[in-house]
Amino acid sequence: MLVKLLRSHLRPYRSTLWVIVALQLVQTIAMLYLPTLNADIVDNGLIKGDMPYILRVGAMMLAVTLAQIAGSIGAVYFGARTAMAIGRDIRAGVFHRVQDFSAREVGQFGTPSLITRTTNDVQQVQMLVLMTLTLMVSAPIMCVGGIILALNLDVPLSSLLLVIVPVLAVAVGTIIAKMRPAFRLMQERIDRINQILREQIMGIRVIRAFVRDKHERERFDVANDQLLTVSLRVGRLMALMFPIVMLVMNASSVAVLWFGGQRIDSGSMQIGAMTAFLSYLLQILMAVMMATFMFMMVPRAEVSAERISEVLDTESSVRPPVSPIRPGQVHGHLELTGVEFRYPGAEKPVLQDISLVGRPGETTAVIGSTGTGKTTLLNLIPRLMDATKGTVKVDGVDVRDLDPAVLARAVGLVPQKPYLFAGTVASNLRYGNPDATDEELWHALEVAQGKDFVEAMPEGLNAPIAQGGTNVSGGQRQRLAIARMLVHKPEIYLFDDSFSALDYATDAALRRALVSETADATVVIVAQRVSTIRNADRIIVLDEGRVVGTGTHHELFDGNETYREIVLSQLTEQEAA
Repeated sequence: MLVKLLRSHLRPYRSTLWVIVALQLVQTIAMLYLPTLNADIVDNGLIKGDMPYILRVGAMMLAVTLAQIAGSIGAVYFGARTAMAIGRDIRAGVFHRVQDFSAREVGQFGTPSLITRTTNDVQQVQMLVLMTLTLMVSAPIMCVGGIILALNLDVPLSSLLLVIVPVLAVAVGTIIAKMRPAFRLMQERIDRINQILREQIMGIRVIRAFVRDKHERERFDVANDQLLTVSLRVGRLMALMFPIVMLVMNASSVAVLWFGGQRIDSGSMQIGAMTAFLSYLLQILMAVMMATFMFMMVPRAEVSAERISEVLDTESSVRPPVSPIRPGQVHGHLELTGVEFRYPGAEKPVLQDISLVGRPGETTAVIGSTGTGKTTLLNLIPRLMDATKGTVKVDGVDVRDLDPAVLARAVGLVPQKPYLFAGTVASNLRYGNPDATDEELWHALEVAQGKDFVEAMPEGLNAPIAQGGTNVSGGQRQRLAIARMLVHKPEIYLFDDSFSALDYATDAALRRALVSETADATVVIVAQRVSTIRNADRIIVLDEGRVVGTGTHHELFDGNETYREIVLSQLTEQEAA
């Protein structure tokens, strides 16, 4: 997965990669050439006392060193830019893929996991690319070049490499094999930490209301200790890596000095050649050490790449049409025929055999007990999810064949839990229409019964809104969300229990104001309050995912037992009648 992911994202940077390889080649060749020049100075300059030769070769060494520095700086510069660009591209790819997901895929992965995959996992892959381009590219060149030059200096002494390199490779390989499953577990534990932290931040009021602070601390401590345990396991393996490499390097240096000294004593080798050979040996082992450092990062990056690829390879169950239909004008006629929705692997469908019609100028209400699929039904209309059976049509066209942009303009949804973005009142309202004027915003607020509390804010439309709208009350959030949809001016209005946080007076005033605003539009309301929907043109009663009644309030109250039970749980017989 790691190779596949990098191959696809490195393709646009092939020319830059060749520049990096060329610069790394220059700096590595320069580094390998320096010990040869140093040996030449020792054998032909110092021993013979030839000062001009020493100065001449020394100047050459200085020029080679400058070339090495220039190559190294250039390689690091272009390598860092490329690695950061790849991180940006992968992060953008994951983000855009998640934006295409339906509610089903988001629930499948979970919000904390998607956040970790977009941030921490991408960072692991990005760091691997950075270290590869700045270190790993030069490592094989240095290793192969060092072996060739070492053989050129003394073949018998080079036989030490036949022992040193395999020993190092086996030791490093064993440690890396144990690190990979530990890294996967570490990423999962990070997911768990994010999940708990997110729950505790979002549910802080519930935690304090039920005095569950101690329980939540203990739950976080357990997850934190689990992450600590696996991190320590990885840390111990990583800590073991470098001492092993250093032990092999130091033992190799001692062996070279021991056997090299014997060959110098026998006249088979010169002192300068032995110093050069020792330098090459250290460069070879340094290359192996750099590769070792990379191999330490590869397991975690590989796990992260798998997690990223899972997101990128997951197709949304809500796919855009191949040949989208773009009608000139949408009137808002809504029709659901034989609709069924079933979650993957579920024994029973959430909705089954649902049929309803919503016409412009009419209000259709959906009511039922908790868990009967009311919200799911509403989510099928703007294609937040697709029906597994049956059709959802707008103006006679299946929503799966409509251009997504046309559908988004035609349908406006106020969700059960309205969400406000960090910014201002105006920026949130203009989410529905970026070109809306201040007059249009105030009009929408007036209809939504939110004008008074916005005017009371010192900054008015420019009053700050915190992320999620946490600095306003639940009722104010609902009214701002309704105002946002009114600014959008869709042909189909969908209210998903959007009046639940309002008092009865505000609810009634808002519904009265909506009548003229939505006179030519199709309105579908999901509500728990009978008072909210009793004047609807058509009421649909759901029970266990099925339609068990359709009609007006009085028709259903007189002839539908399920609806009658719901009504009498909220109103008296006289009030209902």
